[in-house]
Amino acid sequence: MRPATLGDLPLICRLRVQRTSWLTARGSDQWTVAGRGRPIEIFAGAVGRALDRGETWIAEVDGESAGTITVNHRADPGLWSAWELAESVIVHFMIVDLRFAGRRVGDHLLAHAARLAAQQHRPWVRLDAWTTNTELHDYYRRAGFALARVAGPVATGPSRALFERQVATWPRRLPAGFTVVRARQRLSTASTRD
Repeated sequence: MRPATLGDLPLICRLRVQRTSWLTARGSDQWTVAGRGRPIEIFAGAVGRALDRGETWIAEVDGESAGTITVNHRADPGLWSAWELAESVIVHFMIVDLRFAGRRVGDHLLAHAARLAAQQHRPWVRLDAWTTNTELHDYYRRAGFALARVAGPVATGPSRALFERQVATWPRRLPAGFTVVRARQRLSTASTRD
């Protein structure tokens, strides 16, 4: 795991386009404009801001970029309450390169989010998932997350299935062969929208 830099923005956008194509081929509208997803230009702007704030990481396998995750304290309006945000880190833009599917890269990205939460004395990792992507919901359940609720009509956007997992439920040690390089982080507490 390494901190992402602005030079990783094309890689992260490529991963988003790759995964969107894969999802579309499987019948999902996740991240498509037709499904009310953000166009790639808006996605790139949000990721660029997260990169500037030091909130994005790249997972590497054998020296190759295998996935990305952004972790901060912000969420789209109407998803999580102020107290839920205050006690958690929020996961955004978690994408695994299809070349590394099945190698538990996503598990390690989520475990990294849990380590960041623990370092900040926040007991929860929370995320919003595409509301209609039930396969993704099943993935998060297998990763130990519970569905907190589906956000009501006050929330906007297509990702309103809210999942959470307590930091205390993650193993304290990584499986054999995996290492983490700790990086200095600068997480903003501003409540700007990604």
